[in-house]
Amino acid sequence: MIIYVHGFASSAYSKKSILFKDYFKNDFLYPSLSYIPQLAINTLEQLIEYSILKGEKVSLIGSSLGGFYCIYLSNKYNLKTVLINPAIYPYKTLDKLGKVSNYYDNSYFEVKQEHLEYLKSIFQNKINEKNFLTLLQKGDEVLDYKEAESFFINSNVIIEEGGNHSFVNIDNYFNNIQNFLSCVNLSFDE
Repeated sequence: MIIYVHGFASSAYSKKSILFKDYFKNDFLYPSLSYIPQLAINTLEQLIEYSILKGEKVSLIGSSLGGFYCIYLSNKYNLKTVLINPAIYPYKTLDKLGKVSNYYDNSYFEVKQEHLEYLKSIFQNKINEKNFLTLLQKGDEVLDYKEAESFFINSNVIIEEGGNHSFVNIDNYFNNIQNFLSCVNLSFDE
């Protein structure tokens, strides 16, 4: 089972979610998560634990804030994980936002101090580098790709010129992602 974790103020109906669902078919979950970090993590933990209890192999794909969540969950459950332009320090990047609109339904919510404190509390200082494949585009207009590049210095990292925060042409990497998630030790040298 692959669980896709969408980014901040997004949903399961994002273009990227749908592309992944079309590619991975039935072995793919893509829940719409709460904007409240504790609730989002709790939902993901329940999905992971239920899948593990059923004897399923679980892998994660996370984008932006979803990537940050995946770093925490990958460490907690020792899961293979693909990150797409992940947020590394969201408790810093989100602290100036205040009231925000959801990209899918235009509903409003507020980023609160307790959300930022929770995000900081689940930050992972150490990771199992072999569990991660990180895809970065230098043209990310939201996050500085260099933060992720240096955080994952000993992991599999692919960096592209140009692009944007959504990761232009992510579908070009679907075979690489599938191979990484299905192999025990696979390295990408680019």
